[in-house]
Amino acid sequence: MEARFDLNSSAIIASFRKRMVMAGKVIDDSPLPTTIYDLVKIRASQINGCSFCVDMHTKDAAHAGETSVRINLIAAWREANVFTEAERAALALTDEATRTADGGHVSDDTFDQVRKHYDDDQIAGLIAAIAMINAWNRLNAIAHTPAGDYVPGQWG
Repeated sequence: MEARFDLNSSAIIASFRKRMVMAGKVIDDSPLPTTIYDLVKIRASQINGCSFCVDMHTKDAAHAGETSVRINLIAAWREANVFTEAERAALALTDEATRTADGGHVSDDTFDQVRKHYDDDQIAGLIAAIAMINAWNRLNAIAHTPAGDYVPGQWG
């Protein structure tokens, strides 16, 4: 597969991506558990059909110790028994927030489940994480960035 647009060839996109990476550090430094952030990145990327991000985040999660069973079941998390209630709440919020572009919404029930498992700072990190990965997904999906060659940790 060929990219529609080489994101590495534009000074404008390079500047934009640099600022996105800097914004992402806020999430990295938040009290949101890394495992939850990994699940969010993979699930939103699956929903958005961003193969580049699915490739990157599944490899990074595996490299960090996530099991292949859990990684493989993220796409079917509602029917899987390998996720905790806290993880399920984060995945539900990710699904609903990512699908708002399709006319969906974040339900009060889902947000109530999130509130049961996370404090305000973690919720803020979760909301930021969902917004950030959706932005990255759109950037790569628009450019049609090819997937498959990512090596865990290649960007630090």
